[in-house]
Amino acid sequence: MSGFTLSDLDAIVRQRASASPEESYTARLLSGGVDRAAKKLGEEAVEAVIAAIANKPDELVKEAADVFYHLLVVLHGSGVPLEAVMGELERRTSQSGLQEKASRRP
Repeated sequence: MSGFTLSDLDAIVRQRASASPEESYTARLLSGGVDRAAKKLGEEAVEAVIAAIANKPDELVKEAADVFYHLLVVLHGSGVPLEAVMGELERRTSQSGLQEKASRRP
């Protein structure tokens, strides 16, 4: 099992975002604005869905990695720290998913 975490990936994204767009794919994505990065995230999410539906676990692993990476790029470009997302997940998982969903009803 790998010791690599989303926090590790987030640190890499933050570091590469400050590089030149000629040197870094992350910086190039962000140079087109959050819209460009978000569109790429959407493409990768669709590819992950297709791999899941097609029952192709090896492809799903690759596409899921792309989704995680591109999501972290979008978060960074939007000024949303990974810690905020993790805090929200922690809050939501303190109860069952059904209870959490019910609590969101108006």
